[in-house]
Amino acid sequence: MIFSQIKPEIPSDFASFFTYSQKKIRHIMKPYDIAAIGELNVDIILNGIESEPEIGKEKFAKEMTVTLGSSTAIFAANAAALGSKVCFVGMIGKDIFGTLVRSSLEAKGVDTRYLIEGATPTGATICMSYGEDRANLTYQGAMDVMGFQDIDPSVFENTRHIHLSSLFMQSALLRDIHQVLDQAERHGVTVSLDTQWDPVEKWALDYKTVLPKVDLFLPNETELQALTGTGSLDDAVSAVLPYLKNAMLVKCGSKGSLLVRKDGSMSLRPAFLNRQVVDAIGAGDSCNAGFVSAFVKGLPLEACQHTGNLTGAINTTAAGGTGAFTSLEDVREKCFKRFGEKLNL
Repeated sequence: MIFSQIKPEIPSDFASFFTYSQKKIRHIMKPYDIAAIGELNVDIILNGIESEPEIGKEKFAKEMTVTLGSSTAIFAANAAALGSKVCFVGMIGKDIFGTLVRSSLEAKGVDTRYLIEGATPTGATICMSYGEDRANLTYQGAMDVMGFQDIDPSVFENTRHIHLSSLFMQSALLRDIHQVLDQAERHGVTVSLDTQWDPVEKWALDYKTVLPKVDLFLPNETELQALTGTGSLDDAVSAVLPYLKNAMLVKCGSKGSLLVRKDGSMSLRPAFLNRQVVDAIGAGDSCNAGFVSAFVKGLPLEACQHTGNLTGAINTTAAGGTGAFTSLEDVREKCFKRFGEKLNL
């Protein structure tokens, strides 16, 4: 299945074929399936808050949880649980939050050799929960500092695929996005991208120049419309279609997902609905983890879509973005018991 992704024509003469084969073997034998490049922060979650904060007044919360945050970390942890060999490229501070981030990733089976410790403190998000609503306040910290020059270049030699996420939370990485993508292309590394939401809503990403360098574009419906400045999903798809390198998966929540191929063909697949949702935190990141894990294993795009929809649904069976992903066997069992489906990983 791996060789189904090989695009170049196989050379006819023996010497060229031998060199070509050696390159492909080295690519397949790389130590990592996926390198996740993105933001890292700690989430400080407050529950049971008596009322909304007021300037000059003290309020109480009844519960507090301090845990690993970030969409990219959820993706990495869950891709590792699904059997992919994953490393993380991100920046943390030399502080207690940085230590928590590193140990939490390692506990999930994610290799942290490429984490960068900088002088800027580790980012943190204070999440204030009010019933079904939340108010978040984020200090970007180190995540906003990491740029292309901070990344160990050997990561491009040691991975088969790179997943980029949350660009609008990371101004330096957003600035250097073309350098990252060009380096990946030089090393024959495939790339997936989920921009996530832009907190300042400027959407300062030139998708017309970025998407031709991205193998898998993974936005949700709302983000795609905002990025393209369109008012409907149809218009948004039409806007990006000329610039797709391979495929796009649009996550549409409870409506499922839309797979759009470069040639314009599309597959709409309904969601696997969980009737007993615990929460949906990280469901989109879990969908990404399933889709990309299937892709790096060489599965057809339709099978990748099916896997992504399944892992997105599995996410909702436990609290938090990674709670449902303890092991590959456990996820397989949940897929069968909850949805009567086989996980093709």
